Amino acid sequence: MSGTDYEVLWNSLPVPALVVGPDDRIEAANAAAEQFFTMSARALKERGFNEFAPEGSRLAALLRKAREAPASLAERGVEIITHDAGSAEVDVQVTPLTDTPSSTALLVLVQPRSIAEKMDRNLAHRGAARSVSGMAAALSHEIKNPLAAISGAAQLLQDFGADQESELAELIEGEAGRIERLVDRMEHFTDERPPARLPVNLHDALDTTRRAAKAGFARNVRFVEEYDPSLPPTVGDRDQLAQAFQNLVKNAAEAIDGTGKITLRTAYRPGVRLTGAAGAGRQSLPLEVSIIDNGRGIPGDLSAHIFEPFVTSKASGAGLGLALVSKIVADHGGVISCESTEGRTIFRMLLPVWDAREDEV
Repeated sequence: MSGTDYEVLWNSLPVPALVVGPDDRIEAANAAAEQFFTMSARALKERGFNEFAPEGSRLAALLRKAREAPASLAERGVEIITHDAGSAEVDVQVTPLTDTPSSTALLVLVQPRSIAEKMDRNLAHRGAARSVSGMAAALSHEIKNPLAAISGAAQLLQDFGADQESELAELIEGEAGRIERLVDRMEHFTDERPPARLPVNLHDALDTTRRAAKAGFARNVRFVEEYDPSLPPTVGDRDQLAQAFQNLVKNAAEAIDGTGKITLRTAYRPGVRLTGAAGAGRQSLPLEVSIIDNGRGIPGDLSAHIFEPFVTSKASGAGLGLALVSKIVADHGGVISCESTEGRTIFRMLLPVWDAREDEV
């Protein structure tokens, strides 16, 4: 087989592939790797692989083990840094190309985690949100009326009781109010109407979110805007999407204790498509919105469940904010995912583009 044949075979591999030399320099990159890292093969070969797998990461440890064995090793769900200092969760297979550890070059095959897998999780989260919806409707009827009576009785005790009774009444009223606020939040899940199908400028919605946050809970936060100026509109309900953005920004502000940095980023990512249910065709989701903070990160035992109702790391949280975000994004035909490490958490939404032809009556 000629060198040209090898090159054709190398570039026809459907997954990103790299050859990493003994000094951790990238010696070769195929066409799929160029697309994944959004860098040319020449630019990749000017870099060390440690830029994408820093010392101490699971991926760096995997390469070290493969050299020491030497043996082909694989690991699922590891983080790889991308060229824009973002990150992606991938499956990796590492194969030594020689039997001499000191001069071992490695073939690194990168399999990005399937967008369909993310969609499956989103559908599961949406199902959980619907369960909350039914429970909220029942709670609204069964709890709110007794709560009103309890609050009224507590107010009478405060007005006419002794000091000690007034203190107890204040406690009763406060706790009754807390339960009522929880039920109010759960009622957001009861609206099963499809969102409006109007063009939504994502930058306008993000700017509204940023200005509201700066006027309140995030007044000391430094916001960085990294917007794609040519981003087309998405389709949906602007208020609902702004609510989702606000919930994510509020979580980010709490993660950095109100004093760190939050990055709002948009990008157009062609080629991301999902197959709809029941033969509904393939849905393109090229609009990417990322909300990034440099806070403490999400505990590892919660990271796989953060979009489920009542899951929270906050002592006083109800665990409904991210579940509502997941429902809103799913109702808009999109996907949301989260990648979190100490010092960097990214919530990434993929949304469709508004197409006037699809909404013609």
